[in-house]
Amino acid sequence: MSNIGLIIEEKAADIGNFLVGRLLPFREKRAVGPFVFIDHMGPSELKDYQNLDVPPHPHIGLSTLTYLLEGSIFHRDSIGSAMEIKPGAVNWMTAGKGVVHSERTPEYLRDTDKRLHGFQIWVGLPKDLEQSEPTFHHTEADELPTWEEGDVHYKLIAGEAFSRTSPVPVHSKLFFIEIKTKTAQKISIGKDLYGEAAMYVLDGTVNIEGNTYGSKQLLIAKDTQLCEFEMSENATVYLFGGEPFDEERFIFWNFVNSDKELLEQAKVNWNDQNHDAFPLVPEDDQEYVPLPKAILNRK
Repeated sequence: MSNIGLIIEEKAADIGNFLVGRLLPFREKRAVGPFVFIDHMGPSELKDYQNLDVPPHPHIGLSTLTYLLEGSIFHRDSIGSAMEIKPGAVNWMTAGKGVVHSERTPEYLRDTDKRLHGFQIWVGLPKDLEQSEPTFHHTEADELPTWEEGDVHYKLIAGEAFSRTSPVPVHSKLFFIEIKTKTAQKISIGKDLYGEAAMYVLDGTVNIEGNTYGSKQLLIAKDTQLCEFEMSENATVYLFGGEPFDEERFIFWNFVNSDKELLEQAKVNWNDQNHDAFPLVPEDDQEYVPLPKAILNRK
């Protein structure tokens, strides 16, 4: 019996002037552990007149994790954070009761040709932190745990696994792992994982129980403890997962919460531009992403 419980095909989603590949949520699988939303951005070639511009928009009840493989994004938020993220580093923003942020191409790159490639991820918060104060933390690439086992390179981007802990300040038991090979390798890591697990194949192929899988698919494991697979040479995979929450997490637009009433209030607050609930973003307060009308009336 195969340990692959579900295969999710990456599907295109429009985030304004940029197309991404959406991996989660999916109608048959709303979350993997505490991970409730995963977008694969690019790889995209942007001309000197093309830039990433996601104006100020709100979040509640989640943490965002940005991890780039190529390119650069400048993050600003309503708690005063202003930070450029480059490949290999991690931006971790916890929305709690409410935060607003923007993501744009840095000024010094706006008139040049450039590439952008990476992951945008939402992680649900434990119920007792869904109304916490918002925070922001940046972790440089050289601060993340990395190690070699033969021709296999491991990086623990966030969470804990393999008796190691990433410095990214997560709020529940989870893992986000990068694995790269130089030569074809058999990987057996079930004993190091826990909760639920999903794999995204970025480069190369993975063979699991006689079946070969390539890029643009998210593979959901039935049993994390049976996590064993063969990677081709020069392959890269990402493993996401961890302990799921006891309560269901609901998603409406950019809002995540276990309490639907808080989601409804957040929709009203953003639609009314209530700056007590959702403060302005310093140095980026001249525009914002309006609440879609279809979202406002949806229960």
